[in-house]
Amino acid sequence: MSQIVLLFSGQGAQQVGMGKDLAESSTTARGLAEQADAALGFSISNIMFEGPDEELTKTSRCQPALFLHGLMALALVRERLPRLQPVASAGLSLGEFTAHVAAGTFSFEDGLRLVARRGAFMEAACLATQGTMAALIGGEEDQVRALAAAADVDVANLNAPGQIVLSGTVAGIDTAVAKAKDFGIRRAIKLNVAGAYHSRLMQSAKEQLALELAAVAIQTPALPVVCNFSASVVSEPAEIRHSLEAQVTGSVRWTESIHKLISLGHRNFLEIGPGKVIAGLLGKIDKSLTVHSIEDLASLDAAVKALA
Repeated sequence: MSQIVLLFSGQGAQQVGMGKDLAESSTTARGLAEQADAALGFSISNIMFEGPDEELTKTSRCQPALFLHGLMALALVRERLPRLQPVASAGLSLGEFTAHVAAGTFSFEDGLRLVARRGAFMEAACLATQGTMAALIGGEEDQVRALAAAADVDVANLNAPGQIVLSGTVAGIDTAVAKAKDFGIRRAIKLNVAGAYHSRLMQSAKEQLALELAAVAIQTPALPVVCNFSASVVSEPAEIRHSLEAQVTGSVRWTESIHKLISLGHRNFLEIGPGKVIAGLLGKIDKSLTVHSIEDLASLDAAVKALA
């Protein structure tokens, strides 16, 4: 089971209490939390551990929180399984930044600063635009793309077969929800989100993040990282900067990203993040894949036992 791919959670997976038991059980995890608090100038760990929920769900808070949680959990995996050598990594939207730190593309502190600023830029873009999102259940990709064009909105997430998310103006998303059945889509559910992530409404955040990425030292990853934007392995620093920038307004091609990893011969995955969201998506993409999920100490113990 040494041939394992690391997968990191995206925004929406956050839960109050995340990471608290990890920090209490490991000086390494606690050290990362303290390092993050010092680097950010506020206690992100306290928001993670104690909430309140409305503070943790803010885009500017949940992005660094999920990033920190992912790397705290990974540190414990490495402590418990020192001989485990991951063969690739990927992450859902925000999780791609965590995947890059896991692969050595940039440092923990540089990654933390990037995701904190990305979250702040996206939060500002949400406040400056009137946007929202909708999940479409039971539609083929070509049907969803036709609906998106008709409603003048963007395809935000291709999460799994029959589970695609649209993003755009409130008026555009309302139109898409109203017309979904006309395009052969079984259900359309408007999401309770702060804005239109992964759409053209995030253009200001994309431009600001590009400036931040240009200033960060980027190394060639030590293991393959599959990016959301092109669903391909990225290794050159310029290519990595472009993929992370383009992802802000581009589609998260998660289904294709997992198929890319399968095509490289990988069938064993370790999900790191709250809620087992990724395991659920992988079950829809290919039921024969093996996924171990780590969100807390109990699930860490179970995964370590299975992987040992």
